Amino acid sequence: MYIQVDNAKTFVATGGKAFDASLPTVVLLHGSGLDHRGWALQARWFAFHGYSVFAPDFPAHSLSEGEALTSIEDMGAWLVRALDAAGVNEVHLVGHSQGFLVVLEAAKILSHRLQSVMAISTGSSIPVNPSLIETAQSNPNLAAQMMLQWGFGHQHQYGASAVPGMQPIGIGQRIMANNPLATDLSACNAYSAGEKRAQELANQGCPSCVILAAQDRMTQRHIGLKLAKDLGTQAQIIDNMGHMLPMEAPKQSLNIMKQFIQSVEN
Repeated sequence: MYIQVDNAKTFVATGGKAFDASLPTVVLLHGSGLDHRGWALQARWFAFHGYSVFAPDFPAHSLSEGEALTSIEDMGAWLVRALDAAGVNEVHLVGHSQGFLVVLEAAKILSHRLQSVMAISTGSSIPVNPSLIETAQSNPNLAAQMMLQWGFGHQHQYGASAVPGMQPIGIGQRIMANNPLATDLSACNAYSAGEKRAQELANQGCPSCVILAAQDRMTQRHIGLKLAKDLGTQAQIIDNMGHMLPMEAPKQSLNIMKQFIQSVEN
């Protein structure tokens, strides 16, 4: 569906069903340079099992218009405005990589509307090598290629795919090279409030879940484990997979996601 946010046309994937703001809403937030397509399986499952799905392309990403946002704080505030534009009330926020940094900033604004948070392949901070940012600025195709080579586990480097007939590395490169990857990476690198935000959520008793990948070379395990500790939860680790868990291990990640969110709802 399309909604208007800040006078810009914004695309939100809904999992194949019409959006119903009266239902509990699962918000799926993509990582740097990516878009809603990384959540294809997860979005469809929740949409057909009693939830509404809200998986936006951030401004200037893929099907969304507008100017690319330059800070995580601005992205969090933008997300709340997008949810308001769609009439959303109760939300479960799920973020992959950069998407979870946005979750941390949106959570402080949403207050009682927030039902839970879920972090996938991420931490409370995501330092980025300055050389990668420079490459993304000068040669987005090369930067996307580098990130996807680091971002997937060993099996996918040899062409394995969780979806028959689709090669996620090739698809991911086309998406990332045409999106404002350098802006996203710079925003991640500059963000420093995540640890405080995570501890605030823990102190408020917000239900949380952290999913990590055993072969993650982009957000190393100790960073994710520190986030889990700050949130007051135990991390769940998926073996033989890399940083791009929503695309790389859609079934395994979905199983954890649905068990957690259903437990909060019940």
